Amino acid sequence: MNLSELKPEEHSRKNRKRVGRGPGSGHGKTCCRGTKGQNCRSGGGVRVGFEGGQMPLQRRLPKRGFYNPFKKIFDIVNLERLKDVPAQTIIDPVFLYQHGMISKLDAQIKILGNGELEQALVIKAHKVSKTAREKIEKVGGQVEVL
Repeated sequence: MNLSELKPEEHSRKNRKRVGRGPGSGHGKTCCRGTKGQNCRSGGGVRVGFEGGQMPLQRRLPKRGFYNPFKKIFDIVNLERLKDVPAQTIIDPVFLYQHGMISKLDAQIKILGNGELEQALVIKAHKVSKTAREKIEKVGGQVEVL
């Protein structure tokens, strides 16, 4: 079998409807839209969620909860993910992003104390938990809050 021999399953691909090609095609003149009315016109039809004037579902249901636009979202890095890093390495947002430990470069970073650390590291993060700070300083590392 070659890539050039691959074909779709029979009847799995359907030809598109070609409209406006004369009376013999069966799709001529009004192009299957009927005569007059909202749906026969260009740009016609109703918007998503419109229920013919009835109060739509998204307005009938009660509102719930609150969205805080000023909420700070932190990318979390546990100490166990830093155990293979060589000693005296500066751990900052750029380092974490380059090594795939955080998803966005502009994210706020919080270091948590899950896991153990054997080597001294210089850690620069936006927040550091109390247990993480204790473990880092216990092995001779430094913590700098950005």
